Amino acid sequence: MDDLDQLEAQSIFILREAYRKLKPLSLLWSLGKDSNVMVWLARKAFMGRVPFPVMHVDTEKKFPEMYAFRDEYTKKWDLDLLLGYCPPVEEIDPSLPPAARSAARKTAGLAAMIEKHKLRGVIAGIRRDEQATRAKERVFSPRGAGHRWDVRNQPPEFWDQYATPYEDGMHIRVHPLLSWREIDIWRYIERENIPLVDLYFAKDGKRYRSLGDQDITNPIESNASTVAEVIAELETSRTSERAGRAMDHESEDVFERLRVAGYL
Repeated sequence: MDDLDQLEAQSIFILREAYRKLKPLSLLWSLGKDSNVMVWLARKAFMGRVPFPVMHVDTEKKFPEMYAFRDEYTKKWDLDLLLGYCPPVEEIDPSLPPAARSAARKTAGLAAMIEKHKLRGVIAGIRRDEQATRAKERVFSPRGAGHRWDVRNQPPEFWDQYATPYEDGMHIRVHPLLSWREIDIWRYIERENIPLVDLYFAKDGKRYRSLGDQDITNPIESNASTVAEVIAELETSRTSERAGRAMDHESEDVFERLRVAGYL
């Protein structure tokens, strides 16, 4: 087995464990590269069809290409789509910096969907290498009442043994991509020929390395117009993956504040 085979096998094991232990269960589908890989892995894990709903928490500020992709692949992949909407920014904590306040709409939207569908498990496509706060996560990460993450009180995980504690008002976030790196994601996309929103590929010298809302996501300078060219670019890049996310250029602790409160 090569590195991608090992990552794939680990993720499939995690997805099957989540399905066995946590019901109702849903998978967050943000329409980006990581969540598309996650849907692909779920289809592999369960003989070609995802056996639980996928959930899109819609800010109504995504790029048109992302909505078109969602509509096309919901049908092609035979997905059971749960669609929910985020509250207006005026209802969000005004003490947050502007981009973080906009992003925090997803926290409230996700919380509402978890409560509406009484979810015990939520599968999310975060990776440890993406942001320092995410490096503190567990694979099976409990969220307390009010969807809060107690970063100092996470269960130990040894030998692929994943705890699923449960009390009223809590749920478990499951992270099957936690050990993957950005370049692993792209190499797996190349190997498996996984469809993506074409905004990831350069046009007129720019492309999006990370996709979010139109008003808080910016493209990077790039001429990489194919998956192979993106991989070659990443092999020499020293720039953060989230350099195009406005929120990551605001106050130092803002991302952890959002994560503790239940951010994706």
